[in-house]
Amino acid sequence: MEGVHEGSCHCGAVRFTVAYDPVELTSCDCSLCVKRNALMAKVPEAALRVEEGEEWLATYEWNSMRAKHHFCRRCGIYVFHRKRAAPDHFGVNIFCLDGFDVASLPVRATEGIGMTLVCDDPRDEWPGPRTRERAGR
Repeated sequence: MEGVHEGSCHCGAVRFTVAYDPVELTSCDCSLCVKRNALMAKVPEAALRVEEGEEWLATYEWNSMRAKHHFCRRCGIYVFHRKRAAPDHFGVNIFCLDGFDVASLPVRATEGIGMTLVCDDPRDEWPGPRTRERAGR
């Protein structure tokens, strides 16, 4: 039987549970993860349940618009995101799981820096390969 882990944002407006025991944590070197300094646990879609505060969740999308990054509108904490490369999974901010022993799992570095940029006007600091020519550049 898998454990159920409770989590929340900083202010407690968003509360969720994860009915899954992560086996590893991942870091990512894409421009977004670097700026938010994320350490994530990959969990199946069915394992994540928002218990309270869904109305406080805001969503940030960029680039391919496939990944959906959710954060609390009140305190600004990134809580989880739907993964671009595995859309049937979420990446959960491991630091939002209450009392989770972060040191108990290995951390695997993932390469997001090389993911293709497919937006019409990517910022110069987004390092991935471009699939469209940038107008006026």
